[in-house]
Amino acid sequence: MDQGPEIRNSNTSLNSNEGNLTRRKNKEEEGWRRIVRNFTPSWFSVTMGTGIVSILLHNLPYNGEWLCWISIVIFALNVILFMLCFLISLLRYTLYPQIFVAMIRHPGQSLFVGTFPMGLATIINMIVFVCVPAWGGPWPYIAWGLWWFDVVVSVICCFSIPFATMYIHTATLQTMLATWLLPIVPPIVAAASGGIVASVLPNPQHALWTIITSYILWGMGVPLAMVILVIYFQRLTMHHLPTQEVIVSVFLPLGPLGQGGFAIMELGKMAMQIFPKTNTLPLSPTVSPLMYSGDILYVVGWLVATMMWGFGFVWLFFAFASITRRPFPFNMGWWGFTFPLGVYTTSTLQMAEELPSGFFRVLGTILAIIVTILWLVVATITFWQAMTGEIFFAPCLKGLAEKEKQRVQDDPALTAA
Repeated sequence: MDQGPEIRNSNTSLNSNEGNLTRRKNKEEEGWRRIVRNFTPSWFSVTMGTGIVSILLHNLPYNGEWLCWISIVIFALNVILFMLCFLISLLRYTLYPQIFVAMIRHPGQSLFVGTFPMGLATIINMIVFVCVPAWGGPWPYIAWGLWWFDVVVSVICCFSIPFATMYIHTATLQTMLATWLLPIVPPIVAAASGGIVASVLPNPQHALWTIITSYILWGMGVPLAMVILVIYFQRLTMHHLPTQEVIVSVFLPLGPLGQGGFAIMELGKMAMQIFPKTNTLPLSPTVSPLMYSGDILYVVGWLVATMMWGFGFVWLFFAFASITRRPFPFNMGWWGFTFPLGVYTTSTLQMAEELPSGFFRVLGTILAIIVTILWLVVATITFWQAMTGEIFFAPCLKGLAEKEKQRVQDDPALTAA
């Protein structure tokens, strides 16, 4: 039966719209466009893992000149990786601004925005360890300027992404993952970097500003991370372990505990040095020599770090026990092995230095070797899958494609596009 010219024209227009949409989609899923469109923020976790390995190898207690040179090579590699990730991300959101909105509205992908400031923090730390002693000059203030930028981005992530979870996303306890920690940890990482940067600033007053700001950042991140850990523990006990695709995320609780412990020890050590130079919070102004509250912060910081290290050891057991219960395929989540375990190792090595303790020194060295081996394995597989292209996948694009298809169907004027 003849459908009539109007219906036939409508069907032809609809089929033409769908054909144009298919051709555009095929074009965007080929070559460099496919890489750019599917380059998610989780790629900055590669710079986090690479950066923490360079830091560990540089600061090993049983070290040698050859290890220091290896750490410098990895540091240079990390700078290249970070700049490459930054440029591709900039290209992605410039060419496809709608993807940025889709990414922010995606309950999983938006959490990885926090990997950007954490990856930058590892570069800042290595600038202090390598560039400042080697070249001096403006490098302390270059590190300080980058640190302030990192602080701003970290605070924005800590405030905005959790609020988006409350306001935009629909979350349930059963679907909750430890990735909720990712936007919370950047202020803790920035606080730890602040203690390191303060140690090389020539002006004691600038160092004092950095230390006070870092304590505030620590207060932003650590208590909120503890809240998330309580919810996550409840989720694990009531709804069992995560699925095999995201089981590696059980290592993420080591991040705030390890980095938080390291940060509070480093800040206490710097407070003990800087407070007397700036006459900050003297405890006995009528007694000579003067006593300052920095001494108390140093001791209390070590005590808090020790308790956080013990709590982290519990989560370390949960993590290793979890990954032995079920197989887990390779994906970008495997980078969750490196940075959390790496910052837990930095806390261990810092405890070895402050006590001093042969036990923590040996344990920290063993953990550093494990992190380095894990990094080599994960980096090799990532490089291979990046060459084949199979690792480039952005879940947020699925919803965007469905919206685009519906928009084309609703607007026949797009036929000529």
